[in-house]
Amino acid sequence: MAYQPDVVSGADYRYALTNFRIAHEKVEEQRRQLEEQERQVALLRARIATLEGGSDWGQKQATKTKQGGSSVDDFSIKNAASKLERLINRWAADIIRTPPAPLEVIRDAVLSDLTDGDFEPSSIPATPMKVQSLLRHAMSESISEGIVNCLIVTDSPEANIQLTRIHEHLFARDPTVACVWRRQTFSAAVEHCSPEMSQYIMGEQLPALCELLSHARDGVASVSSALPILEAGYEFSRMLHGSNSAGDAFYRSFVPELSSALYPRQIELIKRCMKSERGELDKVGATIFPGLVKVSRGPVTPGGQPTENVQTVVRRAQVVCECALSAANVAPSVNGSSPASPGPHEYTYSPVSY
Repeated sequence: MAYQPDVVSGADYRYALTNFRIAHEKVEEQRRQLEEQERQVALLRARIATLEGGSDWGQKQATKTKQGGSSVDDFSIKNAASKLERLINRWAADIIRTPPAPLEVIRDAVLSDLTDGDFEPSSIPATPMKVQSLLRHAMSESISEGIVNCLIVTDSPEANIQLTRIHEHLFARDPTVACVWRRQTFSAAVEHCSPEMSQYIMGEQLPALCELLSHARDGVASVSSALPILEAGYEFSRMLHGSNSAGDAFYRSFVPELSSALYPRQIELIKRCMKSERGELDKVGATIFPGLVKVSRGPVTPGGQPTENVQTVVRRAQVVCECALSAANVAPSVNGSSPASPGPHEYTYSPVSY
């Protein structure tokens, strides 16, 4: 029997070819749709990263892993705080080294700013160490209330106050919305704190000391000497409010008041407190660097009503107690006489767990 090859008619061949072409076009269309979806997802992720305050969203998520109990963000806060603390100490020491006025006058000006005249200046001797500690306390108060706790976004004080109120209103209604709004706002904030804004903060927080320093002669610490500290404080504030590691919470700063009680959960003594070791009560002599709390929304009651915000201390305030300040000036020497008051940089603090 002769071999007969398999053949199809021309109509069947054209029908099969047409169906194959249609199927191929549909597969190609689906491939383009998948590529478009991937592109849209990438754009959406980039948009989310922008709203959260940075384009390195993936890297930040990766660096939030904890090592030894501390996250990378906590490490950054610690480094920035240490740098700012050194600047404050150097500024206070420079004022003591070349004072623009007698130490008694500087002490009175600082206490007037810190206590609104409710503190008796004569209760604090005007020794170099105590006045330097008061200056550090005053600058810590200025950075805390004038920069960290007030969202500095523009060079207009009025606009910054309004933005701070808007954030508080948003946080009270929806912490997530407030978080995204805060990060997006700080992504468009001014890069640097202008000299005019810094002088406004100094004049608002420390009017008496600012007035005293404004009359300083050449070669003596003046108001301009504090501007680099406020600039560093602004960078510290931007790092806190512009990061996405706080989640729906946000940071606030606090400074324990002079002569207030020592609360172990809120303060860290940087000088040994003999009274506390003997079980006696002691008070705050000076705060040399503010503490930080993370404010988050409180739990909702069964009735749907929100409770008060929860404040978690993430960095305790650096404090010198009253007895440590007094001991440095009244402790008797070996021969029974009182030692001379230490000058600037003659005392070094070493952290003591409290």
